[in-house]
Amino acid sequence: MKKLGGVVAAIVLVLGVILTAKSLVKVPAGYVAVQYDANGGVKEQVLNQGWHLKSPTVKTTLYTVGLEQSYLTKSKKGDSPDNDSFSASSSEGKSMTLELTYTYQFQPNNVADVFTRFKGQSGKEVRDSFIKPNIISWTKEIVANYKVSDILGSERANINSAVSDYLSDKFDKYGITISNVSLINISVDKETREAINAKITAQQNAETQAINNQTAIDKAKADAEVKKTSAQADADAKLIAAQAEAESNAKINGSITDELIRMKEAEARLKHGWVTVQGSDTVVTKDADSNQ
Repeated sequence: MKKLGGVVAAIVLVLGVILTAKSLVKVPAGYVAVQYDANGGVKEQVLNQGWHLKSPTVKTTLYTVGLEQSYLTKSKKGDSPDNDSFSASSSEGKSMTLELTYTYQFQPNNVADVFTRFKGQSGKEVRDSFIKPNIISWTKEIVANYKVSDILGSERANINSAVSDYLSDKFDKYGITISNVSLINISVDKETREAINAKITAQQNAETQAINNQTAIDKAKADAEVKKTSAQADADAKLIAAQAEAESNAKINGSITDELIRMKEAEARLKHGWVTVQGSDTVVTKDADSNQ
């Protein structure tokens, strides 16, 4: 009996450990767990980070609610196991091979709906079966609006922004947030690459020539302005000199009064006898008048 009791106790202990193990669940940081009971369906209350005790009949599925980096690249990188790059066409119909990276997360308030919509798939399964294929499909729609030269050149940042906004809007209705989309590598055939390089070189040369032309025009305008300023300065100086001379003459003429003339005549008579004063300093004597 003692042996039987010991066996029963051991069995109970083992079952207890098993039940406890099945009843404990750990939710990692940055994740939430959706609870599902075969009898009661999906529970609205999700489990947040940490250890939780649950019914052994309840199953849980994890979804990331923190930002997760994801890749679509040729080489193995992050969650890109092999070659996830994809082909797309520009507005001219030029074929390109694209590689990109993005971040995604499941919206905490909508993870139960995500679980139901995707029939119990885990977050990683949803990423691989739904997010990545649609990232590819919807990115192609945006890229098709741009010329290949713009995609490879100055419009890259604007295209990244346009793709990010478009994907964010598309995935939001599924309870998934997409952000930080970036085209990290774009490959084209050799002929297209050479044509684009030639176009870029021609544009750069044209821009350089335009800058040189504008510099020459600006210099010519500056030189003309200097000459104009110098000529104006000379004219102003001559005008000032003429005005000064005129003012001086006017002062001299204004100083010759009848009283001054009479005074000069009186002084001259005392010295020369009969005289005529014609100006403030001009004296005509009688002898000089006779000689005329």
